[in-house]
Amino acid sequence: MTLPTIGITMGDAAGVGPEVVLKALAHREVYEMCRPLVIGDRHQLERARAILKSNQKIFSVPDSQKAGFKAGTIDLIDLALLPSDIPFGKVSAAAGEAAYRYIELAVKLAVRREIDAICTGPINKEALNAAGHHFPGHTEILAALTATAEVSLMLFSPKLRVIHVTAHMGLLDSIEKIDAPLVERTIARGRELMQRSGVKEPRIGVCGINPHAGEGGLFGRGEEEKKIVPAIAALRARGWNVDGPLPADSLFYLAARGDYDLVVAMYHDQGHGPVKALGLESGVNVTAGLPIVRTSVDHGTAFDIAGTSKVDEHSMLAALTQAAALSRR
Repeated sequence: MTLPTIGITMGDAAGVGPEVVLKALAHREVYEMCRPLVIGDRHQLERARAILKSNQKIFSVPDSQKAGFKAGTIDLIDLALLPSDIPFGKVSAAAGEAAYRYIELAVKLAVRREIDAICTGPINKEALNAAGHHFPGHTEILAALTATAEVSLMLFSPKLRVIHVTAHMGLLDSIEKIDAPLVERTIARGRELMQRSGVKEPRIGVCGINPHAGEGGLFGRGEEEKKIVPAIAALRARGWNVDGPLPADSLFYLAARGDYDLVVAMYHDQGHGPVKALGLESGVNVTAGLPIVRTSVDHGTAFDIAGTSKVDEHSMLAALTQAAALSRR
């Protein structure tokens, strides 16, 4: 079987993106599960190679057809967008612009089926906006570039899989945005992705919005009954295995011990907190609902350690593993 080609975007050059890409691709097993193609800037990767004291060889290629995909080498589509003096750890509009262009090209290649999946390095939202790209994150960029009306942020970790009804917005805005149709569509996207991951009939637990999922109306203003219960009822009528709304504090425990395959979180921190507490280095971000496969590291640009070689590559390794698995299915 031909291994899937994974386009890896380098991320923000002022952060740990170049280092984490090189560290991950130093693992020989990556080349046994996929064909990695980096999209970024050669100068920044060479700088990272010097910092890491790596003996990896970097080859600039025009496209995936010219890549060798051999362990110990880095095949790179070099966009050559950045000046040589981008400082580590500082917000840079130039780095934000370049990071956006890497994603843009990766999406074009994936849509044209020249690559099988995208695995993205971390970007800095402030730098992105300084460059004139007003998006709160990767999820929204990818939706815009693929003309997808609605997508969901989903996290995979060894013990938890979590999909978010809302993500990059304030808590008050999230609660206002949530309604039964959105909850229903989000659950459907999560179920489809779980099935694509190999779980035929996923057991899905849905978080409430308020403490204790409203405690029968004692907490909140009836959000669970109005915004969540109708969606669950509709999906259970289809025969889907969906429970809720459940108190988030106990649901994540139940899911981590294996009672549920997927948790549906109502807002960003409700879902991200438990996943990151159980192991930031093993988390993977997946965008559900896209016409292409996209995974990402579940950490940021880590400006505080950029250029020091201290970054941990295991989230990138997990993201590459998930991208390869999803693209094969």
